[in-house]
Amino acid sequence: MSFDLEAIQQALREYGIDGWLLYDFRGSNALARRLLEFPEGTLGSRRCVYGIPASGTPMKLVHRIEETSLDHLPGDARVYLHWREFAAGLQAFCQGKQTVAMEYAPLAGNPYISRVDAGTVDLVRSYGVDVVSSGDLIQLFEATCDDAQFESHLQASVITNVAYDVAWKMIADAARAGTGVEEQAVAEAIEQHFLKHRCVTSHPPIVARNEHSGMPHYETGTGKETLIRAGDFVLIDLWAKLDQPRSIFSDLTRVGYVGETVPDKYQQVFKIVAAARDAGIAAVKSAFAEGKAIRGGEVDEIVRSVITQAGYGPYFTHRTGHSIGQDLHGNGAHIDNLETRDERQLIPRTCFSIEPGIYQAEFGIRSEVDVFIDGAGTVHVTGGRIQQEVIAILNDY
Repeated sequence: MSFDLEAIQQALREYGIDGWLLYDFRGSNALARRLLEFPEGTLGSRRCVYGIPASGTPMKLVHRIEETSLDHLPGDARVYLHWREFAAGLQAFCQGKQTVAMEYAPLAGNPYISRVDAGTVDLVRSYGVDVVSSGDLIQLFEATCDDAQFESHLQASVITNVAYDVAWKMIADAARAGTGVEEQAVAEAIEQHFLKHRCVTSHPPIVARNEHSGMPHYETGTGKETLIRAGDFVLIDLWAKLDQPRSIFSDLTRVGYVGETVPDKYQQVFKIVAAARDAGIAAVKSAFAEGKAIRGGEVDEIVRSVITQAGYGPYFTHRTGHSIGQDLHGNGAHIDNLETRDERQLIPRTCFSIEPGIYQAEFGIRSEVDVFIDGAGTVHVTGGRIQQEVIAILNDY
């Protein structure tokens, strides 16, 4: 979203926060730089601070040799040279305030938000203010999407959905021919499909056969045996967005078996994973239908409990999902109370994945869908039909 001082100050008042200190030193705070719309390619060598009060005129604290670095923003400039002048600028901003937000995570609970060094936080606290996390503010102004971006996500999700038809048919044709097909060849076919439809991706897709699927972040083509044949189990995780400014990613994971029927050992584990996935979707839909707040970490707990109760808890080895935006892993609330404590609320106009998995030595199963909450609070599951069972590739293709 474009920088909107009035909206930011309104949010500060609604959250009961007296001010927001956006601090950067040599690119240390990418979140602040994006929010403040630093011109691309600029990277100052001195500390700068943009202080936004809940009401009134912002403060621009800049070094004398870089005093124009915040000229593109509204507010009164305060130029410093000596470190004592820098400290005095911070102190002046904090005067009369009780709470100040910064890119900080209490007790290191959320490293995605924690972009300000502990010493600077200590300095601000020394002026008698309570430093609180800006996580919810960052999400509101960095991770929300407008209608055009939502439409870009929907268009991308059509293309990622069809990519599975490309991949499964390629695998089926090679199995029937008796030649098999390399994981890498399938990944390249998916990438060509994206290029054909004017999409870009941040990394090649994951195509993992048999035991490779038991490694959540397997690098395609690096295993001991990478030729996909009849009788193999296959996991494909792929993602892409339209090749245009401000577009939003689509990110999906599905699984299939190279046969006309799928052995029960795969279907039984898939049913557990799908039940966990669906419990997460249902929790988000219920919360928004009832007007109740729900946090990313809460959804993780709900999804994880299904897998734990089924006896597979130790085999679900990652968070349930991640924020999705212009970057594949966005800056909104993650669906996580395992790797980090994400206590941010899920809010309208944000997108995230729900992707539980069970990973064993012989095979791993993950089912990933994207969830988008629109401006009215309606919860959409995107990316085509939600997978309900392991695909029998030689039967369906």
